[in-house]
Amino acid sequence: MNWRMLLFAGGMLAAVALVNFYIGWHLSLWIAALWPAFGEASGWATAAYWAVFYAVALSYLGARLPIRPRFVGRGLKVVGSYYFAVMEFSLLLLPIADLGAAVLLLADRYDPAYAAYAGTAVFAALAALMARGSWNAWNPIVRTYAMEVDKDAGEYESVTVAVASDLHLGNIVGNRHLDRLLRKMEEIKPDLILLPGDVIDEDIEPFVRNEMDKRLSRLKAPLGTYAVLGNHEYYGGHIEEYARRMGEIGIPVLRDETVTVGGGIQIVGRKDKTAEAGGGRLPIARLTEGLDAGRPILVMDHQPYQYEQAAAAGVDVLVSGHTHRGQFAPNHFVTRRLFELDWGYMRKGRMHAVVSSGFGTWGPPIRLASRSEIVELRIRFTAVK
Repeated sequence: MNWRMLLFAGGMLAAVALVNFYIGWHLSLWIAALWPAFGEASGWATAAYWAVFYAVALSYLGARLPIRPRFVGRGLKVVGSYYFAVMEFSLLLLPIADLGAAVLLLADRYDPAYAAYAGTAVFAALAALMARGSWNAWNPIVRTYAMEVDKDAGEYESVTVAVASDLHLGNIVGNRHLDRLLRKMEEIKPDLILLPGDVIDEDIEPFVRNEMDKRLSRLKAPLGTYAVLGNHEYYGGHIEEYARRMGEIGIPVLRDETVTVGGGIQIVGRKDKTAEAGGGRLPIARLTEGLDAGRPILVMDHQPYQYEQAAAAGVDVLVSGHTHRGQFAPNHFVTRRLFELDWGYMRKGRMHAVVSSGFGTWGPPIRLASRSEIVELRIRFTAVK
């Protein structure tokens, strides 16, 4: 088993090295076209170029090493995160430039100056994509869905529920973006706030160091604020400390647990699908079997799976995140195929399902074909009392 994992890891590293050689080679051609002395440099200069290039390209992996002082590792993670977007966009843009070169060569009209013009065009397009993607990531919007649930919610005829998934609080998404969340929540003035997973981005250290829990404590709503675990909380391995800190600020982390608020609204918080590997997650039917079927059932499940089972279990509203809608194009074409619903709203029988693209970002704070968002659910209860 170990040798298979080593073989897979070796293959992945080789693929990453080849992809980045392709990108680095094109970058060197562009630099040489603009600065001929670079193309005539010694072998030592070339070696230095590739050393610096691969240090940047592999900086996200380097950030996972036990580097001291810690701020060096944090810096590597930031650089590496942005490079993820640079790498993907380069793999989309560079083949277009190569195609142009091939056409000119076949027509016997290739000019060495093409490398300078094509490289500049690729760089400009890359800069534009990064700038637009950054704006989409740091300027969240509120997306509203109105729905009716034919059940009795006690004293409430309607509620406004604010959903903020995938905050990914850490070294990249920090207090500044968290403050944007707080301002938006103050504008919405929700009755209930739900945080369906990936509140932190694996490592709890920046969450603690930057006292992000104190800021989160300002998320207040009459019916309370509740959270569930996402896959990144599991990856980080600090679930108990995270849950304790959240509980101390008045945000319970529901782990296959239910609560009733407002005298009739039942909230179910599921453990993340990651927990299924060790048999540590209850089926949705087990979680709902003791609930009042005549009262509304709202479920938080980080990953948008098992819609058929949730609908059959009597769930009225299911909210999820996880997908980021691919975060930046063209990844949304992949998430669309992986999930029954990768973003937005759908009706599954009597159940309303909503998947958010998330408020924060994983890796680069870049979004294209998606926006950082808060979901506002306006739920009206229509049962005759």
